[in-house]
Amino acid sequence: MTVDTGKTVVVFGGSGFLGRYVTQALTKRGHRVRIACRRPDLAYHLQTAGILGQVQPIQANLRYPWSVERAVKGADHVINLVGILAESGKQSFDALQSKGAKLVADAARAEGAKMTQISAIGADAEANSRYARTKAAGEAAVFAACPDAYILRPSIVFGPEDEFFNRFAEMTKFSPVLPLLGGGRTKFQPIYVVDVAQAVADTVDGKVAGGTIYELGGPEVLTFRQLMEEMLRIIARKRRFVTIPFPLAATMAKYMEYLPGAPMTVDQVKQLQNDNVVSDAAIAEGRTLEAFGIRPRTLDTILPTYLVRFRPQGQFTKPQRHAGGLDAENQDGLV
Repeated sequence: MTVDTGKTVVVFGGSGFLGRYVTQALTKRGHRVRIACRRPDLAYHLQTAGILGQVQPIQANLRYPWSVERAVKGADHVINLVGILAESGKQSFDALQSKGAKLVADAARAEGAKMTQISAIGADAEANSRYARTKAAGEAAVFAACPDAYILRPSIVFGPEDEFFNRFAEMTKFSPVLPLLGGGRTKFQPIYVVDVAQAVADTVDGKVAGGTIYELGGPEVLTFRQLMEEMLRIIARKRRFVTIPFPLAATMAKYMEYLPGAPMTVDQVKQLQNDNVVSDAAIAEGRTLEAFGIRPRTLDTILPTYLVRFRPQGQFTKPQRHAGGLDAENQDGLV
C-alpha cells in the first residue's frame, strides 16, 4: 500500500492529456493531488487514480487571480501544465502561457510552495512564433517569482490520447494523401507521455536540481515524414505524401484559421519551420531525461498499443513490414 506523504500537489491543467498521467504518477507516490481546471467535472474520472479523497478537482481559471490563489492554498508543490496549440477567443497564448504562468508562479511563491512549469522545446523570446515567445515569457515569469523552480521542455508528446498520431491516423480513414509541410523535413524527438509524467513527479520528490531548464526528448530523432511513415507502417495503410511548401501552407492557414476547429494556423506553420529536438547545450550540461534516470520508451513499442484501431480490420489486420507512404511529388508530380 502506498504511504501517504502528506504533501499536497496542485496540478493546473490536470484534466488534460498529460495531466492524467501526472496525476497517476503522483498518487502512486503517495501525494495528495488537487486538480485545478476550468471545468472540474472533466476531471472527476481522475479520482479513481488514487484512494478515496486522494484526488480533488477544484475550479480555477488562469485569467482570474483569485481562483488561482484559492486553488494553491495550502499547497506544498504547484505544477502548471496549461498550454494551447491554437488560440480561441479569450484563450490566447499571452493570457494562458505568459500571464497565466505568472499568476500561478506568484501564487506559489505567496504560499511558499515549490513550482514546476511545463514549457516546450523551442521556447524563445526572439522566435517568430507567438506560441514560442509566450512559452519563453512564461518561463521568465516563473523564474522571477520562484528562482528554484523546475522548468521542463518536452518535444512532441505521444500516448493513447495524443492529438498528433491519432489525428493523422484518423485522416488516413478518409484521405488518400497526407500533407508534408516543407517536405516533412522538420525534426522531432517524440517522448512517451508516461516518461514525461515520471519526470514531473521526480521534480516534486526533489530528485533533480531546481532552478534549471530540462529538455526532454525520446530516444529517436525523426523527421516529420519519418514519423508519418512509422505511423502508416503500424496501422498497415499506404498513403501518398503531398509536399506543401511553407509559403503556400502559410497562405492556406490564413483562411483555415476562420474554420471551426482550424486544422492549421499560421503560427503552427511558423513553428514547423524549426526542428523540435533537445539542444546540444542541454545534452552537454546534463539537462535531459538522463538527469532523471529515466530510460525513454521508443515509438515502435508504444504506438501499436493504441493505433491498432486505425488498421483496416483493427486488431485482426496483419501488420505489413514495409507499409508506408509514397511521395506524390515524385510519383504523380503533385506539389
